[in-house]
Amino acid sequence: MLIAQVTDIHLGFQPDDPAEMNRKRFDEVVESLLALSPQPDLLLATGDLTESGSIASYQTLKTIADRLPFPVHFALGNHDLRANFRSVFPDVPVCSTGHVQYAVVHGPLRFVVLDTLEEGHHGGALSAEQAAWLDETLLEDNRPTVLVLHHPPIETGNGWMTEDLDAPWVQRLAEVVRRHPQIIRMITGHLHRAIVTGWHGTTLAVCPSAAPQVAIDFREIDGENPDGRDMIVAEMPGFALHYWTGRDLITHFCAGGEHPVLARYNARMQPTVQHILAERTGAQH
Repeated sequence: MLIAQVTDIHLGFQPDDPAEMNRKRFDEVVESLLALSPQPDLLLATGDLTESGSIASYQTLKTIADRLPFPVHFALGNHDLRANFRSVFPDVPVCSTGHVQYAVVHGPLRFVVLDTLEEGHHGGALSAEQAAWLDETLLEDNRPTVLVLHHPPIETGNGWMTEDLDAPWVQRLAEVVRRHPQIIRMITGHLHRAIVTGWHGTTLAVCPSAAPQVAIDFREIDGENPDGRDMIVAEMPGFALHYWTGRDLITHFCAGGEHPVLARYNARMQPTVQHILAERTGAQH
């Protein structure tokens, strides 16, 4: 089973430009996904779908999503607006609190989507009622589960893009996650970098963004002293592929767009492939 993930698309960053950079970068990711064989079984779009939550940007996103041959499941990020999103995507479920939270099953896996958006707030949020919903939802089914959310509840060391580990929402989420060992992976966005870490008994993977990436800088940052450091860099648009082997979920981080091909599987490469396959299926060491 192959699960694709795209995050931090930020459509509408240049709202008056139909050929805006973020749309071009997202198109490159979409074309890379469509070129895959086999095709993904589903796509998870993990927030900051738009830059400012405009209805026009969500309509653009819907036009793109509707032409994909696999289902798309959405989570919301801090640049999204819940009401505008729901006006364009009315079929996406919400929970009793009005948040875009839901669970879906695909094949052997269950995906539980959290809504960590608090409008006007950059960091994550998760109320006690939302945490209770998550706990109850996880109790309903103990099959292998992927927890999907925008904000990673981690300290990255990367200056301005990090989370307060003592924040109440982080503590609420940690308490729930610790109680449910069927959570095999937490997948997130928000940080505009590829990051992997352990988190309360599971693995947390942050997908790189479709929009430009955040520069890495482990120096402390001073809000009173603009020091000229790099903040946003035009690295390739990123996405992730999560491959379920039947036992484990394996995450690959990828770059969209065209790349020079340095080798193909032809007669010259055949001996190398045969050697690797024979070694893998041969005697145990």
